[in-house]
Amino acid sequence: KIFQAVVSCVGHDGTIYIIPKSSEIELNKLMTEMQSNFKGLGLMQPYCWKNGEACVVRGSDTLWYRGKVVELGSSALQVHYIDHGCTERIPQCHLYPTTLYTSIPPLCIPCQLYKTVPIGNFWQQDAVGCLQELLTNEEVEIHVQELPDNPWGKLSIDLYFGGMSLSAFMAYRKYCVAEDCQDMPELDLLEGDVPVSRSYTLPPLPIPGDTFPVRVTHLVSPKEVYICLDPSKNLVKQSATEGDANCDILLESLDEALKWCNKSVESLPLVKHFEAEMPCLVEYQDGLWYRAKVLSIEEYNPIKVLVQFVDYGSFSVVPTSRLRHIPYNLLKYPVQAVRALLDGFKPALYDKDVKRIPYSPEWSVEALWAMMECVEGKQLSASILALSPEVTISLYEEDKKLVHMKLIEMRLADLDE
Repeated sequence: KIFQAVVSCVGHDGTIYIIPKSSEIELNKLMTEMQSNFKGLGLMQPYCWKNGEACVVRGSDTLWYRGKVVELGSSALQVHYIDHGCTERIPQCHLYPTTLYTSIPPLCIPCQLYKTVPIGNFWQQDAVGCLQELLTNEEVEIHVQELPDNPWGKLSIDLYFGGMSLSAFMAYRKYCVAEDCQDMPELDLLEGDVPVSRSYTLPPLPIPGDTFPVRVTHLVSPKEVYICLDPSKNLVKQSATEGDANCDILLESLDEALKWCNKSVESLPLVKHFEAEMPCLVEYQDGLWYRAKVLSIEEYNPIKVLVQFVDYGSFSVVPTSRLRHIPYNLLKYPVQAVRALLDGFKPALYDKDVKRIPYSPEWSVEALWAMMECVEGKQLSASILALSPEVTISLYEEDKKLVHMKLIEMRLADLDE
């Protein structure tokens, strides 16, 4: 069985506690009912607690939770939160014995990784810390492999986060040995080998003539742009409705995979050998890591590399400390930014004194700024005129007016008949 779940807790012994997404409504209803039935503090008078006794616990957030006493003490008891998995020492004044809700089974499931043996036969402290940092409160995909011998035992599972196998990841980090792990080849790249055949794929493009929503993510010049297809909005009825839905799912999956990658980026080795068009992860100015590709080495001593962020189209020169190898699972998603040439206009004739774009001297800097103002942050639409030799499009504003007409009016461009 395969299902989505949220990891509520990772125990000190490496037990992974999950709450199936299908149980969330029931848990929220139960929590609401408990807050109504229990008010104020816990039991203030002396009480003789028993090991295994059911209770409700007043947590540090002042909410009441279902619990079970697992160890007795003079002033505080060890209590297990049966719907969340964590175990804490709780002062007796924050507990209340009750037989309410005992007919409802625990709503979180204790799990262990299937055919995964920790180094030393138990999860070391640093491994547990890694699991806690990686998984706590995150949504994951669970593949059930074996049921426990008794109802209170641990479910044996394969767990996937951001499309990556947790067993394979932990084995790569040398925290465990994963037997018969089918996902280990996905981590082969992390050892430093970069097969030449590894590359990004382009997204499927709409049929020429169809109008479709786009966002401009980067301008090279007024004529050359990078666009991102926006499947969340439909301007015209198209036959690709199912394709749009798949694209939405892919976008969500890519965002999720990148989020997980950012959490574990320190485990990815730095890039030491550079090839043109080689996929990689690059740290941007915001401190997050994004998909990119190597274009060239721009500086030596120290080495700095020209890269392009493939989901935006923008370029950057970065030191090698900001490049890391990219896991295989991030290559299955098509790039989000597509290079396109705009049709219907050409550079205006300028005086020699006009400031020009250094890498595209036929255009003035003023024309570039004017085009940026026309497209930046705006919802636009496009129609493909040609797919080869280069993708060529007409770009429209919301009122169906061609974007470049603004440059014509400002005499920064001429119509190209």
